[in-house]
Amino acid sequence: MAISKISGAWGEALAAEYLRKKRYKLVAAGYRSRFGEIDLIVENKQYLVFVEVKLRKSGDFAAPREYVNRAKQDKIRVTASMYLSQNPTKLQPRFDVIEIFAPDGAMTKNPEITHLEDAFQ
Repeated sequence: MAISKISGAWGEALAAEYLRKKRYKLVAAGYRSRFGEIDLIVENKQYLVFVEVKLRKSGDFAAPREYVNRAKQDKIRVTASMYLSQNPTKLQPRFDVIEIFAPDGAMTKNPEITHLEDAFQ
């Protein structure tokens, strides 16, 4: 398995644990359609949240959220629509981004996590 796949899975697991502590329930991880992938799908009493996780060693070049551009957002929206067509819910859909800064990758002792709720414009 490639290093990026390992660290990506680590970042998604870290984000899932972070959300669990905020009282979200994990519904799905790595949901794929022919249009794209959604890293995490979680829910609380009000929202079904489609989460894009961005893991970076530093923000020197750009903030992780900047990698979730319009094209990436569109892919996530279409994939979320497909998920909702197969899994109807009364919960309000929302799109979040979780940024994780881990300078030492999976060896980082205290990764910095930022949760951006309703992140898509």
